[in-house]
Amino acid sequence: MAGRVLTRILQSAKGFTGRGAGRHFWTVTAQTRGRAAFLLGLPTLSCLAYRAYGSLQGSAVTFALGKAEVLEQADYLYSCADTEKLYQLLLQFKDSDDAEFLWRLARASRDLSLLPNIEAGRKKQLTFEAFEYAKKALEKDEQCFAAHKWYAVCLSDIGDYEGVKVKIGNSYIIREHLERAIELNPKDATSLHILGYWCFAFAELPWYQRKVAAVIFSSPPVSTYEEALEFFLKAEEVDPNFYSKNLLMLGKTYLAMKDEQKALLWLTKAKEYPAHTLEDKEVHKEVVELLKKLA
Repeated sequence: MAGRVLTRILQSAKGFTGRGAGRHFWTVTAQTRGRAAFLLGLPTLSCLAYRAYGSLQGSAVTFALGKAEVLEQADYLYSCADTEKLYQLLLQFKDSDDAEFLWRLARASRDLSLLPNIEAGRKKQLTFEAFEYAKKALEKDEQCFAAHKWYAVCLSDIGDYEGVKVKIGNSYIIREHLERAIELNPKDATSLHILGYWCFAFAELPWYQRKVAAVIFSSPPVSTYEEALEFFLKAEEVDPNFYSKNLLMLGKTYLAMKDEQKALLWLTKAKEYPAHTLEDKEVHKEVVELLKKLA
């Protein structure tokens, strides 16, 4: 029981790509994960240009490129959700000492593990592989906010395989790294959203599950809806309407706080959000059910 809530922590990160509704993607300035200072639009490499580039096959071409070009290509593949090609591109840099390659490889490995056709054994392998790349990225550059963020996400993932006690213990570390990611880049909406979800998950933990967790840890992780709300609102402030799940969580948080008027406001925004991805469609379905209960 105590472990159930942990499987939900960073739930929104599982499958969360940061691409929004396809209108933009997390890219780099000075090759830093996410939005080092701000959110860029579509990359300068167009689909047509990429197809032309794609006709040049082989690792020799990749290694002939400079760091900036490889990262631009990687970010473009990420924006197109071409997970397999992205993984193969970045895998060539698995022994790199550059955190910018490594955290992207961690993200790509994780994204590949989440594809529906991945066999269970391969999924587990990719999950631990992603964690190792994120860990290495952090070791190479502790000032890289993306390394902290993806270390937190990947640490949560491997907890699914390591048991309740480890997962609860990891939750403290997960929060620390998310907070560090936000400290390094306060404008990264995804880190703010994930930390908000962390707070929401523990805020809604039933009393009996708290007791079970207290048996394992004398002071299990705790949070409040007010704290979760603060992070969700901040995420919306730095990047308005960036993610349908953030709108949904704002509505659910206000519902938990018994503020139906504000809950209705945010749930309506979530309902009106363009459903471009499978996750957007799932969010829309949940929102419709919640709005029916409020009617």
